[in-house]
Amino acid sequence: MATSQPKPGEALIVFTVDENYHVNANPATYPYLIATEITTDKVEGLQVGKPIYPAAEKKKFEFAEEPLAVYEGRVQITLTFTTTQKGKISLPYHLRVQACDNEKCFPPATIDGTTSIDVQ
Repeated sequence: MATSQPKPGEALIVFTVDENYHVNANPATYPYLIATEITTDKVEGLQVGKPIYPAAEKKKFEFAEEPLAVYEGRVQITLTFTTTQKGKISLPYHLRVQACDNEKCFPPATIDGTTSIDVQ
């Protein structure tokens, strides 16, 4: 999947799920599954909108009766924002995922990161 360039007012968060693993999509197929979720810290002068998650891939696993909505490979989440500031703005984020293989799921993890937004 190619990474597109962000449009004005967008920041892209891209991560890669290792081969032979998947993470649950957002929304997850069932309420008891842990969906991939991104949250951001508050940054003065920056209003971040609701994240835009990619379309899920439906995949059948032996441990589930129905296909599950998952992400595999390169995953791109879009964050929309508005600001009155100009220049570079650092936006801290927290990405919660639960990695699974074809047989089991691992404990959920939160990946902390920061993306740089360049406002012209």
